[in-house]
Amino acid sequence: MKFLVVDDEKDVEMLFRQKFRKEIRNKQLELLFAFSGEEALEILESKTPPDVMYIFSDINMPGMSGIELLQHVKKHYPDIKVSMISAYGDSENYNRAIDSGAKEFFTKPINFETLKEEVQKEYNNSKDEQ
Repeated sequence: MKFLVVDDEKDVEMLFRQKFRKEIRNKQLELLFAFSGEEALEILESKTPPDVMYIFSDINMPGMSGIELLQHVKKHYPDIKVSMISAYGDSENYNRAIDSGAKEFFTKPINFETLKEEVQKEYNNSKDEQ
């Protein structure tokens, strides 16, 4: 299963790789990283249809925001699930994300146990569909 993590903070890649190293090593999960909304779209558009099944995106990024990315993905790739990540857990960000089609909303610092539960649920669902 390919997951795309979108965040303008480069250290997020190391953190995700560390937290999911067992799943990566067991080939349950492949992580791709984009450091802007625009770069995320390039990754999605590089394969037809995209092979990314799930996107975790920061909301606040320079250029295209995570909400704009979410809206684009939901319009053009409705089968890809998207969860939003924000340093601000306020109801405005939460409501905008959910109203725009986000599956889940995580606040920073990320609770990786909760995130792993979400990943495991999607992994199990994808195995059931095969």
